[in-house]
Amino acid sequence: QVQLVESGGGSVQAGGSLRLSCAASGYIYSRYCMGWFRQAPGKEHEAVALIDLDGKISYADSVKGRFTISQDNAKNTRYLQMNSLKPEDTAMYYCAAERVLRCPGRFSDYDLRGQGTQVTVSS
Repeated sequence: QVQLVESGGGSVQAGGSLRLSCAASGYIYSRYCMGWFRQAPGKEHEAVALIDLDGKISYADSVKGRFTISQDNAKNTRYLQMNSLKPEDTAMYYCAAERVLRCPGRFSDYDLRGQGTQVTVSS
């Protein structure tokens, strides 16, 4: 069973940066689309960034220009670089992967999901 493990979360001040990592226990990214989601307290999961199997990337409007997906295939790892962080970015961040061409927009539609990493941005 392939597992996804997130890391890189933490506490930063507004305007700061963090890089989240999503490491897969096997080489899956040639067969799976991958998404980053977040869930703030009392809210539902929100799609932050999705990368389809053909490499098409989409970002939530709230993070465009600030967040960037990147990858290291040799390490089976996808990254989410988060710059110019705002207090409203505070949430638990999750990565997820699904063996389809186009990434679903709902977190619950993914078979592979990580346990999450907390990001806290203070003003």
